[in-house]
Amino acid sequence: MRRLFFIALAKQLRIIWPILSGIVSIMLASGLAIWRIEDWRLDEALYFTFVTGLTIGYGDFTPKHVSARILALVIGFAGIVLTGVIAAITVKALNASDEERPWL
Repeated sequence: MRRLFFIALAKQLRIIWPILSGIVSIMLASGLAIWRIEDWRLDEALYFTFVTGLTIGYGDFTPKHVSARILALVIGFAGIVLTGVIAAITVKALNASDEERPWL
């Protein structure tokens, strides 16, 4: 069953990969822009990007400039879309692996 799931998941990832890479690219570009705007270290900006994108939001880094706050909103929405797409392809792979399993 597990093998069927991972095969189905790999098929789904091959189909949806351009969308996933586009979303992650938007998040990274926004994080790099925030790095320049807020004058943070690069690791701090990337940490902020993925904590915000995964909608965790610890609050240890907060942007002060308006443009960085708008980019943080973009990161947050992109993270929500990314989470939804990953959940959808996982469910699709689960359904596909369930349909391919021969029931006795």
